[in-house]
Amino acid sequence: MIVFFGIVLALVLIVVVLALLLTRRLREKYAALWLVIGLGVLVLGIFPQLLQGLTRVLGVELPANLLFAIAIVLLLAVALHLSWELSQAEDEIRRTAEEVTILRTQLEHLTARVDALDTSSAPRAPEPTTPERPTPGIEQTGV
Repeated sequence: MIVFFGIVLALVLIVVVLALLLTRRLREKYAALWLVIGLGVLVLGIFPQLLQGLTRVLGVELPANLLFAIAIVLLLAVALHLSWELSQAEDEIRRTAEEVTILRTQLEHLTARVDALDTSSAPRAPEPTTPERPTPGIEQTGV
């Protein structure tokens, strides 16, 4: 029964990883790791005597102990890899935020300079004049 469960679990893992990969919700570098883990579980599920042989070769008391040790090592490797990726992403985000801040400051400085140039070189608007009134007694003719 446990062998059947292991095989089903491995197949479900492989199908889910492939579906996530095809729908672009999982990147290839992460999918490769999960596919290797899924294939490893599938091989151990199909050939449980491999785990028993590894247990004898490595001197472990029970196959379950070896399986848990392998699982712990894999989970630690995944956690370490994700921590490294997170550190890389944080550095990139910080660097991008600094560049945006510098560009925003430059934009504000240039905008202020353009505004200053516009106000100093703008032609002055002519002062409003009052329309001339005809002088009484003089006729105006349109020429």
